[in-house]
Amino acid sequence: MLGHRALTVQDYLNILKRRWWMIAVPAIIFPIVGYLLTFLVQPQYVSQTLVLVEQQKVPESYVKAVVTEDLSGRLASMKEQILSRSRLQPIIERFNLFANGRLSMDDRIDLTRKNIGITPIQSEIARTNGLPGFFISFKANDPRTAQLVCGEIQSLFVSENLSDRAASAAGTTEFLKSQLADAKAKLDEQDARLAKFQQTYMGKLPGAESSNINMLTTLNTQLDAATQALARMEQDKSYAESILSMQQAQQVQQSQSTEHGAVAPQAQQLELQQLQAQLADLKARYTDDYPDVVSAQRKVNELERKMAQAPAAPTVPASSAPKTTDSLNVQQMRAQIRAMELGIAQKKRDQAEVQAQLRTYQDRVASSPAVEEEYKSITRDNQTAQAFYDDLLNKLNQSKMATDLERRQQGEQFRVMDEPNLPESPSSPKRSVFVMGGLFIGLALGLSFVALLEYLDTAIRSERDIWAFTKLPTLGVIGLTGEPEPVVAKRKLFGRSSSDITAGGKPLMNAGG
Repeated sequence: MLGHRALTVQDYLNILKRRWWMIAVPAIIFPIVGYLLTFLVQPQYVSQTLVLVEQQKVPESYVKAVVTEDLSGRLASMKEQILSRSRLQPIIERFNLFANGRLSMDDRIDLTRKNIGITPIQSEIARTNGLPGFFISFKANDPRTAQLVCGEIQSLFVSENLSDRAASAAGTTEFLKSQLADAKAKLDEQDARLAKFQQTYMGKLPGAESSNINMLTTLNTQLDAATQALARMEQDKSYAESILSMQQAQQVQQSQSTEHGAVAPQAQQLELQQLQAQLADLKARYTDDYPDVVSAQRKVNELERKMAQAPAAPTVPASSAPKTTDSLNVQQMRAQIRAMELGIAQKKRDQAEVQAQLRTYQDRVASSPAVEEEYKSITRDNQTAQAFYDDLLNKLNQSKMATDLERRQQGEQFRVMDEPNLPESPSSPKRSVFVMGGLFIGLALGLSFVALLEYLDTAIRSERDIWAFTKLPTLGVIGLTGEPEPVVAKRKLFGRSSSDITAGGKPLMNAGG
C-alpha cells in the first residue's frame, strides 16, 4: 500500500492494527538480548581524582609570576609529556596493564592513552581567572588497578607542574642574567664614549653657553682695562723718559754752564716742543688771528731763532742705563723708568694671556651648536642603554624572587582535592544503555519490516485504493446481508494478503469510464 497513494492517519492506525505484532516482537526480544549481552562484556572500572589549581600565596603586586602561560595550554603540554611513551611504558610494566600476549607494547600504550581522561572543570572562578582545576580518570578491568594507575597519573601531573614551573623560572633567570651582562657591556661602552666626549669638549658642552658668554664679556672688559692700562703706562714711561731727558739736559747744561756759561740746547729743544704743542692746541680751537695764537707763534719763532743762533750742543739720549756721573734725581728717574718697563712687559703678557683666553672662549661659543648635536646623540644612546639595563635589572630581580617563590613552593600549585577513589561498581557496560539500545533497535527493525511489507502489499481495502489504482469514481457500496461468511484470508509469508478486493466486509462496485 505504501507508495501507491498518500496515507492518512486512519491508514496508519489500520496498518498498526494489522501488523502490531511485527513491531512488538523485536521490541521485546532485542532489549532482552541487550541485557544478556552485558554479561558477556568485560566490566570496566573508572577511578577519578580532582586536582585544583591554587594560585600563588604571595600577591602578584609583590612578586610577579614568571610562568604566565594559560593553564589550558600548560595542561595540554603536560598531558602530551605525561602521555608520552617514556612515561607510560614504566607504568604499564609496573601494573601489568593490558597483559594480553597478542598485544604489542605500542598497542598497550595506545590503550592506556585512550583510558586516561583529563577533563577540565568549569566554575565561577574559571570564568574570570582561567581553569580552577581538572579531573583525572583511568579506566581498567580491575578497580584496584584503576585506582593505582589514576594515582600514578595524578602524581605525574603534580610533579610535572612543579618541575616545569621551577625550570621555567630558572631558565628565565639565566636568560635575564645573560641579557643583563650584554646590556652592562653596552652601557659601559656608552659611558666610556660619553666620558671621552665630555673630556674632549669640556667647556663646549650644552649648558656652558651662558658661562662662556659671561666669560667672554669679562675677558673683553679685562682686555680693555689691560689695553688702557698699558697705554697709560707707556704714556707714563714716555713722560718719565722726557723728564729724564730734561734732567740729563739740565745736568749737561749745568756742566756746560760751568764750563762755558751757555744755555743747554736740550732745554731749549724741550721748551720748543712744549710751545709747539701749546700752539697746535690753540690753533685747533682758534683762528690764526687770535691773540693767544699770535703770542704763542711769536714765542716759537723767537725760540727757534735763538736755537738756530746757538752753537751745536752734543745730543744726550734719554737712556735708562745708569752712569756714575748721574745725579740722584737721574738715578731715581732711571729706576722708575726701569720699573715702568717691567710693568709694561708684564701688562703685555697679561694682555696676550687675556687675548688667548678670549680666542678660546670664542671658539667654544662658535662650536657649541655642533657639539650640542653630537652630545645629544651620545646622551640619547646612553640613556637608552641605561633604561634598557635598569629594566633588565628590575626583571632579573623579579625573576629571582619568582624562582625563590617556586623553590619554596609558594607559587601556583596543583592541589589534590580528592584522592583516586576505589570504584565499587563498573562504569561499563551499563545495562540500562544496553536495554534501551535493544529497545530502540527492535522498534527500528520492526517498523522497517512493516514499512517494507506495506510497500510490497497491493491489496485494495478502501475506495481510496480503488481510486489510486483505477482513477475511476466509485458508484456505490453494496453491503452484505445475512450471516457473513468468514473471510478466509490467504496469507502468505509475513502476513502478506492476497489480492482479494474487500472493503470492510462490503463488496465494492466500481464503474469504468
